[in-house]
Order: sequence, then C-alpha cells, then structure tokens
Amino acid sequence: MSAVETDIEAKRALLQAKLRMLGRLLVAYSGGTDSAYLAWAAYQALGENMLAIIADSPSLARTQLDDALAFAREQAIPLEVVATAEFDRPEYVRNDAQRCFFCKDELFTLMEELRVARGFDAIAYGVNLDDQGEFRPGQRAALAHHVAAPLLDAGLTKEEIRTLARNAGLRIWDKPASACLSSRIEYGRPVTREALDAVEKGEDALRALGFRQIRVRHHGEIVRIEISREELERALDSAMAAEFTRIFKALGFKFVTLDMEGLRSGSMNALLPAKDLFRRTG
Repeated sequence: MSAVETDIEAKRALLQAKLRMLGRLLVAYSGGTDSAYLAWAAYQALGENMLAIIADSPSLARTQLDDALAFAREQAIPLEVVATAEFDRPEYVRNDAQRCFFCKDELFTLMEELRVARGFDAIAYGVNLDDQGEFRPGQRAALAHHVAAPLLDAGLTKEEIRTLARNAGLRIWDKPASACLSSRIEYGRPVTREALDAVEKGEDALRALGFRQIRVRHHGEIVRIEISREELERALDSAMAAEFTRIFKALGFKFVTLDMEGLRSGSMNALLPAKDLFRRTG
C-alpha cells in the first residue's frame, strides 16, 4: 500500500471512529458525492442509529432529488424526506450574498426539531477540508446550530472523498458537483419559482444534449451558459449554438450567451464586493 493509500485509509478509519462517537445521528443529505458518502459511512458505522434527511425544496432539481432517493434505496440507507420553507423567509428570497445562510438555517432548525423529537444525539453535514477556502455562508448556520462536520474533522478533501467512494464501489464517486438551483440566480435578483423552473428545465435540456458538467446562470433577460472546458468545443458548434438559442428563448430568455471561460463553481461570487464576502450574519 502506497503512502497516499495509507493516509486515505487512516482518514477513513478516523471518520468511522468520529461517527461512532456522535451516537444516534441525523445526516443532512443532498445526494451529492460528499453528503452521499457521509450518509453511507454513517450507515456503515451506526446502522439503524442513523437517519439521512433530505430537504424537498424548490431549489433542489427533480433529477437530483430522484437520484438521491435512488442511491439511498440502493444502499439501504435510512432516509426521510422533509419539506423546508425557506421561500417563506424574505431574507432568503431577496437573494443577497447571505442567501445560503438562511437556507441552511431553515434546514438545521427543522433538523434540530426532529433530533429532539426523535431522540437523536447529533446532526452532521458533509462539509470537508476543501470547503474551508470557499465563500460558504451556510457554514456559519451549521456552527450556530452546533452541527457536526465528520468529513472535515477527519481531514478529508473532496478528491479523497471521491477516492473512498470509488473504493467502496459507490456509483456517486464521480458525480458532477451541483449546487442548489438558487445559486444560479444572480445576487440581488429575487429567487422565484419561475426563475428556478427556467434554470432547471434549461439544465435538463443541456444534459439531454449530452453535456455532463454545466450551469445555467440566470441574469434576468440574459442566460449565461457555463459548460466544462472539456466539453466547450462541442458547444461552440454553430448548429449547437442554434439549438441553445431555441431552447432558452422558449424558456423566456431574450438573450442567450455561452461563457467562454467555461464552468466555474461559484462564479456568481465574483460579482460580490469584498465587504459582502466577509460580512457576518445574525
């Protein structure tokens, strides 16, 4: 076993130990690789003493929800779907730089109520070492609600989590990252169900065309399409450009653009002034 493999195995063992220390556990689950691996690992460590919780929200694409439910069934992970009400919070709908804080505050408030009512000991979520260098207001909500971060505590990076998931034979090991639909709407533009529907249908249409790593960014009358650099050459074909135009004008956009920088996670954050990136909430 190489030094790298030994290190990852040590982190895996540490993760299992930390999960067992948490006792009866609720896991915030979205179906992405990080939260899916955490839910699977928690089930391996705790069995029926864990329960994954997924929020059925308008900001979660139906394809993502369906896949998350399917993965939990495949692995026999105990799962419960709950409805969150972040759309009832004006602070969320106004969509400023702190939107993610209010989304996670809604989720963790609901999960804390479940924890107390069902006799669970703790709540955990899938934040990891790499997330510490990114703008993520939701992490402050997790701290406020005393949510455990076992992947982070075990020192795991995103790449190491994917490696562990692949070693475990989990199909989600190479699943493309996908933030919530609300993250596709430019800051300052209210989050509406209509806007989320346009983004979701647009991304579904791009996947139907065979593109794998994509984002549809909503800028009002303008849509900005991000496609991974590996797939960008195919997107630049004139016939494909015409198909993009047809799809997105049918969804209500007046101007259809393709971002020549390709897919960048969190590209909307580049529009924020520094004071918003470091501002605290609550």
